[in-house]
Amino acid sequence: MSDAAQPRATAPAMAAPSLIAVIFINMLGFGIIVPLLPFYAKSFNAEAWQIALVFSAYSAGSFFGEPFWGRLSDRFGRKPLLISTIAANCLCYFALAFAPNVWAAIAIRLVGGLAAGNGAVVQGYLADVTPPEKRAGKMAWIGAAWNVGLIFGPMVGGIFAHPESGPAGFRTPLFLASGLAALSVISIAIFIRESREREMLSERPSRWGALGAAVGSPVISRLMLLTFLVGFAFTGIESTFGLWAQARFEWGPRDIGVCFFFVGIAAATTQMFITGPLSERYGAGRMLAIGMGVTCVCSALQPFSTGGAMTIALMSLTAIGQSVAWPNVSALISRTADPSRQGAILGINNAMGALARVVGPFCAGLAFAGVSINGPFWLGAIVVAPAILLAVEAARRARALEQE
Repeated sequence: MSDAAQPRATAPAMAAPSLIAVIFINMLGFGIIVPLLPFYAKSFNAEAWQIALVFSAYSAGSFFGEPFWGRLSDRFGRKPLLISTIAANCLCYFALAFAPNVWAAIAIRLVGGLAAGNGAVVQGYLADVTPPEKRAGKMAWIGAAWNVGLIFGPMVGGIFAHPESGPAGFRTPLFLASGLAALSVISIAIFIRESREREMLSERPSRWGALGAAVGSPVISRLMLLTFLVGFAFTGIESTFGLWAQARFEWGPRDIGVCFFFVGIAAATTQMFITGPLSERYGAGRMLAIGMGVTCVCSALQPFSTGGAMTIALMSLTAIGQSVAWPNVSALISRTADPSRQGAILGINNAMGALARVVGPFCAGLAFAGVSINGPFWLGAIVVAPAILLAVEAARRARALEQE
């Protein structure tokens, strides 16, 4: 690895918290928009499958964007890629406010997902400026920023949205999201210091080289499969939970919102205060396996829920299991991957998560309609169970590599 590819050893101590604060601002804008999307799409008289496309287009864009931006950030630095991707997302929010029809909205969401697929760049920055043993805790703060944004964002979006006015009634929330993204860009430009020097290479970074390195690694390949399996299960449950709760307990949108409020609080609290200390004390691999186990058990128990309190408790425990587990995936990958390809490999792993967000809801919907209303929970538990074994094996091999 060349000196130019080395992370900056002199990165300031506040680099990680500063970046996470900026990412929270951006996630707040994301949280404003997501709950409004079904109503936004309906304002164009969209069919149910078109509404689904408005959602899935974003994940499809992220599938391609994550490896691409991660790979470029390895070569050109994290800061310019953060600025360019968030700026593009800012423009997409603005364009969405003036979409003439649902197909234009789907196309803008696809481009927005492609631009917003910069999770690997953020993870790469945190890995650059954080000692290996503390990375799980810092990665957890990304999830915390996401969850807090989804807690407060919908409230803001709901205040300013006016569905009775048609597509124009959603312009104010979209302008707010665009403005928050613009504020993030300005903050990064002013306050965030580059974490690595630009790598002076004559050739372009190879996507196939990074993919080959990921697939060929006994640790990373298992973690990538785990990312897909668990993402498949959890997004499938999330996407059908409202239908399940309505069928079981006659819940409406308010009840669903209250449930996810508690879920978001549980996840954010775990990620801010629990995941890091537990991972430092007991090891990333062990906490990854425990988090997967909690997720599997809670998914299997949810069909036996007797009412609101039990349902909220089990969903919150599922979110806690996910919050304990997921940051350790990124931490283990960053500790195992070649630093010169760290962003690219983290991007490939995130792309597996994006693919799961496309496939998982579709399969869960089929299970809900064709098998049982409890089908998505059974499917989730069945899929997560082998992921526990993958976590244990990946952690064992990661320890062996570190001892070599």
